[in-house]
Amino acid sequence: MEQKWPQQIWIVRHGQSAGNVARDTAEAEKQLLIDIAERDVDVPLSSLGERQAQALAGWFAELPPEQRPTVVLYSPYVRARETAQAILAKLDRDTLVSVVADERLREKEFGILDRLTVHGIASKYPELHEQRRHVGKFYFRPPGGESWCDVILRLRSVLDTVTREYRGERVLIVGHQVIVNCFRYLLERCDEDAILAIDRAADVPNCGVTSYAFNQALGKHGKLQLDLCNFVAPLEESGTPVTDQPDMPAAPKS
Repeated sequence: MEQKWPQQIWIVRHGQSAGNVARDTAEAEKQLLIDIAERDVDVPLSSLGERQAQALAGWFAELPPEQRPTVVLYSPYVRARETAQAILAKLDRDTLVSVVADERLREKEFGILDRLTVHGIASKYPELHEQRRHVGKFYFRPPGGESWCDVILRLRSVLDTVTREYRGERVLIVGHQVIVNCFRYLLERCDEDAILAIDRAADVPNCGVTSYAFNQALGKHGKLQLDLCNFVAPLEESGTPVTDQPDMPAAPKS
């Protein structure tokens, strides 16, 4: 039977964005609103995020040619696109089967809660704040926004595309924190408790890599097997890798 899955899938969160920095500041100062002028889709990488993307691009470039991505799918949000473009610049474009900006990989939509801090949500929409606490983030859908289940639904469609068009290929996906965790929910066959335990354990680091390799010995026809989880390529300083990186502001868990 023909192999259903790609040979390898890497799922990457974008580098640190200007929005991550603004959100970290707003939460620390207990502000109601995150000071971001752009639409969420237009928020670029921070200077640190650019360095993270370059470090990750170098890591992919150092892989043997037969182990590098042949397909690159990325969220059209600027921070994800800039991360993907940094990696693409280090790959041989002639070896790529497909490069696609896919709107299904976009950030989770926050609806009327967009740009509000946790403090801002509790202050402006106390009933929604309580509903989210009661229902839990997996099922809670803010007005005009999405729950994790909604994100998972669109990612099921992405996996349909991947298994139909890219079987046997090596697929790199660049998205967002919730995208990474929702792919893990699908590929590792989690339930609500399992994926929320993963989410509580740690944020997905900026430019963190979670990857799966196809293992023919698993199951009747082979399956994808987790082989990297939240790996971060070391930053470089004047050509020397930096192993002790400073703590990075993380986006809130949505």
